[in-house]
This record gives sequence, structure tokens and C-alpha cells, in this order.
Amino acid sequence: MTKLPFVPAARLAAVAAFTAASLSANAAETPEPYPTDYWAMRSVISNVELSPDGKRLAMMEIPSKDGKPLISVYDANDLAKEPFRLNADPMEVQGFTWISDRYLLFQAKQAVRDIVRAREQDTFKYKAALLDIEKKKIDELGGTLEQAAIASILPSKPDKVLLEMVPPGQVRASDFAKRVAGAFSPYDYYEYDLKKGTKKLLFQGRLARGGYAFTAEGEAWLAGGTDVRKREVLWFWKSGPDADWQEVRRQPIDDFEFDPFYVVGLDDENPNHALVLTRNGHDKMGMWSYDLAGKKLGELIYRRSDVDVAHIWHHSNSWQHPATVVGVVYYTDKRHIEFFDATEGATQAAIEGLVPHAHNVSIPSRSRDGDTFVIYNVGPRDPGTYYLFKDGEIKPIGSRQPLFESERLADVEFVSYEARDGRKLYAYVTVPHGEPPFPLIVMPHGGPSVRDIGGYDEWAQALANNGYLVVQPQYRGSTGLGADLQKAMFENGGQMGHKMQDDKDDAALYLVQRGLADKNRLAMFGWSYGGYAAGVAATRTPQLYQCVIAGAAVLNRELQYSYSLTRFEGESRKRYQAVSNTAVNPIDEVEKVNVPMLIVHGVVDYRVLVKNARDYVKQLDEHGKSYKYVELPGAGHFTNTLRYDHKLEFYQSMLDFLAEDCGPEGL
Repeated sequence: MTKLPFVPAARLAAVAAFTAASLSANAAETPEPYPTDYWAMRSVISNVELSPDGKRLAMMEIPSKDGKPLISVYDANDLAKEPFRLNADPMEVQGFTWISDRYLLFQAKQAVRDIVRAREQDTFKYKAALLDIEKKKIDELGGTLEQAAIASILPSKPDKVLLEMVPPGQVRASDFAKRVAGAFSPYDYYEYDLKKGTKKLLFQGRLARGGYAFTAEGEAWLAGGTDVRKREVLWFWKSGPDADWQEVRRQPIDDFEFDPFYVVGLDDENPNHALVLTRNGHDKMGMWSYDLAGKKLGELIYRRSDVDVAHIWHHSNSWQHPATVVGVVYYTDKRHIEFFDATEGATQAAIEGLVPHAHNVSIPSRSRDGDTFVIYNVGPRDPGTYYLFKDGEIKPIGSRQPLFESERLADVEFVSYEARDGRKLYAYVTVPHGEPPFPLIVMPHGGPSVRDIGGYDEWAQALANNGYLVVQPQYRGSTGLGADLQKAMFENGGQMGHKMQDDKDDAALYLVQRGLADKNRLAMFGWSYGGYAAGVAATRTPQLYQCVIAGAAVLNRELQYSYSLTRFEGESRKRYQAVSNTAVNPIDEVEKVNVPMLIVHGVVDYRVLVKNARDYVKQLDEHGKSYKYVELPGAGHFTNTLRYDHKLEFYQSMLDFLAEDCGPEGL
């Protein structure tokens, strides 16, 4: 990789004394739990970004516990000055990014219905708009366009940017093709004139060729597509601005799930080569150089034997070095970055020494000249804190959750354990203050084809703050830990509710064996697929748990998969059909429920319809089972749809249920 200029690490090290002054010792005694409403608060600040000239600092702020996010723009030289604030009411700001010294591109949403009539029917409408911070003027980008993002900042054209947009009603690739080759979504691309407020369509994305990538100069060099007839994923390359597109790779869609091929950037050290993430016959994902002209894989750049390469790491100065890859990322106990650029690596090491409780530290935003930047840290002892490095000094900007003190939060261990069939598995364990053994909550992730990455997990921290040990097992079917573990979900047709369930129970038994968990005080809590797992756990014999909590749960497999299977094609459809046919279906097992249940569901959940919960609760009533049911009006499937009132009711219901209704004497 090309070595790039950066702020010397020595300059950063000069302010390292800030760290020592900020560190606090662990509390000697078990602290009192925080009030429930503390956990219900959404992030006070987020999305902190510097303008390219470094003169302004913008962020999203929520001014009150039940308020909507605002965009606040501060004077970076004097953060005490009153900022300019933008309220998108009646819409709600979702995020923003600077696109020049004076313009912000932001997105907002607004609820347009309070019921969901079909799967994947969103209850919100979306808009993208530009804010001229000097004139305090807003320009909506076409009015009806749902989404807009920056494809290129066009360094050679200071007054213009390249935007990618998704018009409503646009013909898309099949759901499965989008899932395996998400970068190929057929966006339309516009050159937007910031001064005139006009946009010019450059080209439209098509199923056959879309998902373009651009050079720093704004020239398209890569595209992806789908050959619908042959059911293949395609990649195209242009060797220069005046060259024709040429096909450089073709791969069956059926192979993509377990053997993906992601083009992530240009290889600076090898002309006409790209950087790709793929397995190339190995269990773990690695980074390779790909010869575009020769249409073949070249040199292996980085691969591990324990976990997949998760994604790439870009240069922190995106204005001077847009889309420049400087490293790769993998996750074990925390996020780790393997840098190819020595200066960037040294800078990263220096900033990690500057902040208290450094865990996942990054530079999310930097001025064009490189002298001023935002530092962000998040980890078990820090729910997310922003700092400003300016004029050789580091100053705290603020915390996402300023009411939480680091010494009252919990540490997280990354452990390995053995499943009952001998498979090696991993888990994250959030350990509360006090002396073991603790009551334990097994908290499987959703998906199931995703993974946890450790760090700060609000649910785990809230439970640990109330005295519960929390384990997040990376059961078979989880991603990021190799193809073999991912494929194990499909063994003998499918293991959903079977060996996948054993993996979660074995995590609990491992912690009991270690003396950390009390064998008579075990529970399971999960959301989405994790909620499904909790529903299955409620019916198992012999029973490990005293109770379960199922949030946004797939409790009727047939209801869910009758739709979900339409998202798949070919061999993948056969795999998921087999999983569906062999999976335990909670609603068919209600008569076997042998522990109290708490069921929580959002009324406008369009991913897992609330009918799942309502039908299941009727069956619980018919069989005389012990349960509590909480519906959250206006809440969707994902946690970013949960407002303060939703979170307050959810946390209070969960903690009360665990203390009072989980087993004979509560957990």
C-alpha cells in the first residue's frame, strides 16, 4: 500500500497526559443499579463530523429524553458558543454527512402509517436534502427520492459532488441477488452542482450493470451486475476514463453465500489490480490482490487461521485520500486493525493511548488539511465518547450516554468453549460487579447469519448493571468465524432448534462449570432469531432455564418462512427450505412450555409481523401457560425504531419479570 503523510505520532503523544488524568479506579463495592430510565435514553449525541475546512463541528443531538434528534453545527474554535440547530419536524433526522465546507447532506424519515399490512412494508417515508450552513437554507433533492448518498466528492470539481440515488419504484434485483451482492444495487448517479442546486443524470444503474465504484477523481472503474438468466454475479472493469467496460469475473449466485467475492478497492502497489475479500478455497476470509486484466486472483495480502477478515479500513483523511484502503479489520476480543500503512498504524496506536478505557478507537472525521480531527471510542466501559483533537490539544466533546460512569459498567470477556459434540465455539461474557456465582442470561444474537463483536452492548450492560451475568454465544450458523461454522447450520437439512440450540445451552453449562453462573438461576433472552431461540428454550426437556424472554420473535416458523423463502433462489432456496422443514416451530410446541415467558413485540414490525406474537399468546392462553405480553405501539423490528417510551416500557417489563416472575423466587 502507498505510504501517506499523516500527523506525526509524537505530536499526539504530547497530550497523552490527558489519559492519566481521566482514568478512574474500579469500584471496590458492587454499585447500585442505575434507574431504568437511564437505559431508556437514546444517544444524547452521535454522528459527530468536522467540516472539510475544520471550522465547523456538526453532530446529532437529542435535547430531551423523549425528544427527536437535531443537527447541531458548532464553531470548532469555540464549542461553548451557541450552535445552529436544524429540526426536521415533523420528520426525524436519521443522519448526515458533510459534502463541502458549507453543505451538509442529511436524511430524515416520517411515519406515514401505524399498522403493517404485509411483510417488508415500511411504515416510514424518507427524504434526503442539502443544508447550506451559511445561508441556513434547505434544498430537497428531488422531493420524492427516498435515499441519497455520496458516491464521490469529485476533488477535481470543488463545487460538485457525485450522488447515488434510489428512486421509488425502481426495478431491483431479486431479494436474494441483492443480499449476496448488495453493492450491485442499481442506483442512479447524478452530478450535483452545489452552487446552482441542480443535478445532472450521468447514468442509470441496471440489473445487468450497477453498483459502481469510483476513483478519487470521480471516474467509474468497477461495476457489478446480475445475469438473471444464468443466475450469475458479474464484475466489470474500466482500465481508464475512455476505455470500454470489460467483464472480469463471473460467479454462480449459488456459490456466493459461502464463498463470497467482494471488490473493496484498488491495489495501489499493483497497476490494474483490485483488492478483494474472498476465501479462495480456505475456511477463513482473507484479502487478495486480483489481476483485473488477467481475470485471476494474485497475491495473498492477509488472512488469519482463527477468524475471517471482516472488512477493510480506510484512510482517516477521506478528503485528501478518498477510498484509500490502509488496513483490514478482524474481530476477536475486540476490533483489531492490521495496517498496511505504517504512519496510519502509528497514529492509531497513539490515539489509543489518549483516551480512557480505549477499546474500539477510531478517527471518524478529519479536516482536509489533516490537522484537526474527531476521535471516537466505544467499549465495555465506554458507551461511546467523542473527542476533538485541535491545535495540538485533545478536548472531550461528549458521550453518547453521559449519565453512565465507567466504573459502574461491566467488563467483557472473550471465551472459547466446547459444544457437546466437540465443536469449538466462542462467546462474549459480560461480568457484573460482585462475587460469583451470578444469575445468568443467555443472550443469542439475531440473524442467525450474523455475529456479535464484543464491545459495548446496551442490553448486556443493562442486565449486568442489575447483577446478571450475560453470555452471547457465537453458535453454529454465525458468520465471521469461518465457512465451516456458517455451514453447520445446514447440517442434515438444518439445525435450527437442535444443535444450534444446544450451542446456547452449552455456553450456559460452561459458565456453570467455571463457577461464574448459578445453575439454578439461568434464563434466556433474545430478539428476532434470538427471540425464536428463547421460544424454543421454553419447551426443552430437561429444562435448564427458569424463564425466557422473547423479543420480536419468530414464534410461528411457517408464517415467517412462507415469505422469507421467496427471497432465495436455486441451491440457497433448497437449503433454507430444508432448514424451515426441520426447524422446531415454537407455536406447535406450546403445550410443552414449562417455564414462565415474557413476550415483547413492536406493533409495526414489518420484518417479523406482530401476528407471530398475537397468535402465540392465544395458544399460551388455550394451554394455560404462564406468560406476560407487552406490545409496543409504533415500534418496529430494529432497535433504532425504539423511542424512549418503548425502551422504558421494555426495560421495566424485563427487569420486573426477571426479579418477580422468573422461576419460583425470581432470578
